[in-house]
Amino acid sequence: MKILVLGGAGYIGSHMAKVLVNAGYQVVVLDNLSTGFKSQAKYGELVLADLHDSDALDRVFSQHQIAAVMHFAAASLVGESIVEPAKYYHNNLIASLNLLAAMRRHQVPHLVFSSTAAVYGEPAYTPIDEAHPKQPINPYGSSKWMVEQVLEDYASAYGVSSVRLRYFNAAGADPDGELGECHDPETHLIPIILQAASGRRASIKVFGQDYATPDGTCVRDYIHVMDLCQAHLRSLELLLAQSAPASHVFNLGIGHGFSVQQVIDAARSVVAADGCTITVEEAPRRAGDPAVLVADSQLAQQRLNWQPEYTDLATMIAHAWHWEKQYSQFNSSR
Repeated sequence: MKILVLGGAGYIGSHMAKVLVNAGYQVVVLDNLSTGFKSQAKYGELVLADLHDSDALDRVFSQHQIAAVMHFAAASLVGESIVEPAKYYHNNLIASLNLLAAMRRHQVPHLVFSSTAAVYGEPAYTPIDEAHPKQPINPYGSSKWMVEQVLEDYASAYGVSSVRLRYFNAAGADPDGELGECHDPETHLIPIILQAASGRRASIKVFGQDYATPDGTCVRDYIHVMDLCQAHLRSLELLLAQSAPASHVFNLGIGHGFSVQQVIDAARSVVAADGCTITVEEAPRRAGDPAVLVADSQLAQQRLNWQPEYTDLATMIAHAWHWEKQYSQFNSSR
């Protein structure tokens, strides 16, 4: 059974391809390498193409008997989406519509869609469950929410079943050290902290120390990338087993948060064994940063029979640190 992994040369997609291959699936990776890396596409057959290219999609679906699609191919920088909204609606919404049209032409009925907690906007309450109001406050979240609504309609009208997975904060790296997180620019807290430890940046900034949290810094729900991938695998199995078209949605997190200061403290403990230190600068709050974002992922645990395995912060950071230390040997050519 072949699974098409869109964005499979990126952070989460590359880990997903490995999990699928290890679970016995054949994998075809489609990526335009705009943010992914060819050297990260270690598992499956790599096809260099863009989701806007209908002819390329038709070739992939014609040449391979694709049973389901996993969609990780999106622009995902919140700040950039505010100043370049056209890019986000074009890459995230229009490209997804093009994909769905190709899936319909080739009668591929299953899609696992990478969504985001940004669809919720400012939290009305925490932990956030799937019923929380959807009021995205940036084009990134809006574009993902639009695709989610499209998928609801496509299930009922066209029989394209989907699982939409709303991530909170992906973290960590492949425990085997084969794969890891590499973005340009990097915007995620843990790799930024570890870049300061390895010397790839001079320091990190903590934006705001006066939030209504125990230590005054923002609290976020971090979920290990391999736990994310296991939830995607269970979602795929749910789609393949169901007898009627349906659209499902699940939050993915560990159900409790860690503050920015806790992450820094844990990272300092991890990197100290290598004689490394982390320099921190205090900075003013950033607009739009909620004090606390924590997922209620009970529905995913119940419906997918899924439990996150790597819930210890030090373990997540240790896996990411192992990857960071070998980054200088990583071939980042695209």
